Amino acid sequence: MVIVGVLTCIAAGQTQSSQTQSSPQNATPHAAQPPVKVNVLNVCTPSPEEQREISSALAKVPKQPLFSTDFEVDRGRSSLEENPRFLQPGGNAQLTSDSGVADWVRIRREFSVQALFSTVQYSFSRDPSNMVETLVFRVRDPKELMQLSIEDSASSVTTAEAMLGMNTPASRIKLERFGKSSVVLARCQAAEGKPAPDQAAYEPLFQNASGILANYRRILAASHLVPDELTRISATAPSNVKRSKTGTKPASHKHGPEPQSLNNQ
Repeated sequence: MVIVGVLTCIAAGQTQSSQTQSSPQNATPHAAQPPVKVNVLNVCTPSPEEQREISSALAKVPKQPLFSTDFEVDRGRSSLEENPRFLQPGGNAQLTSDSGVADWVRIRREFSVQALFSTVQYSFSRDPSNMVETLVFRVRDPKELMQLSIEDSASSVTTAEAMLGMNTPASRIKLERFGKSSVVLARCQAAEGKPAPDQAAYEPLFQNASGILANYRRILAASHLVPDELTRISATAPSNVKRSKTGTKPASHKHGPEPQSLNNQ
């Protein structure tokens, strides 16, 4: 009888211990998973309000800007695995899976203090599969709008002179907002088993963005600077070095903000 009583007490203690460990009230705080918030950007058919925001931002870009004396011209070659953020193509460009490299040129100018925007940055990149132009305007005193970017791309790689001379139309417009999700409008192709979305209503926005890109391509002399800098890259970059970069800056140059990408959708 004594042995049975001892075994009964042990079994009861084990049952109580098991119930205590499985009780949700005794779970550690680390077991609770934080909520995950996912923002889905409708880049093919933005809402009327988002269209108005894009139109308003494009209208604020000065057609005849006044620049300060500071400027920056950089060039480089980067392995695709280490591609700088500001060279990442948008939805219409395709990343290659081989171990190629991307040659890129970046031109940066500062607006006068009276302008809404503080800097404009133009970049051109060319890899084995794509050529991409990106124009970025950064707001001097960001409140709602922080940055406006316009991009075009070509999936057939030719010469930089050929692409820059064609005035390739804009394929992607992005607004980065303070404390809010980004607003993006991109040219969308037909998906598998589905027709291409009707984007006729957004064509005026694309045309406006294309005009801004063409204007600043001319103002920044990109059609001359980019081919010259790409030639220097081919002439000076060692073939056994995965990444190299040189830049030309005036002695009075003030370091500005680091280049930022246009975000994947």
